[in-house]
Amino acid sequence: MKIRVYYEDTDMGGVVYHSNYLNFCERSRSEAFFSKGLSPVLQEGHFVARKLNADFYKSAKLGDLLEIKNFLVEMKAASFTLRQEIYKEEEKIFELEILLVHLSFEGRVQKMSASNREQILSLF
Repeated sequence: MKIRVYYEDTDMGGVVYHSNYLNFCERSRSEAFFSKGLSPVLQEGHFVARKLNADFYKSAKLGDLLEIKNFLVEMKAASFTLRQEIYKEEEKIFELEILLVHLSFEGRVQKMSASNREQILSLF
């Protein structure tokens, strides 16, 4: 997914504010579902971030065109781990590894159905 850096994404110096890299990654995960006519909110529940590890290599700036790439690292019964990388041109500037846990609508950890697991595998 490609995204443009807008003024609202930056600090006073025109540099992307650190938390916005997480927003860019969230948009990319959601877009993976939307681009296939799906929703990240499933019939049985939804996903929440449980753990993340972020590496900031270089700053993005106002007007930059960024590309976010998603890679499935691990799939478990009730969770999956993604590695998300943000590139400016051909250079990786940010990397996030995030553990997403499937919760029921009551807020309990819940195993994903076989069809939901297949859906995740097809998206990432």
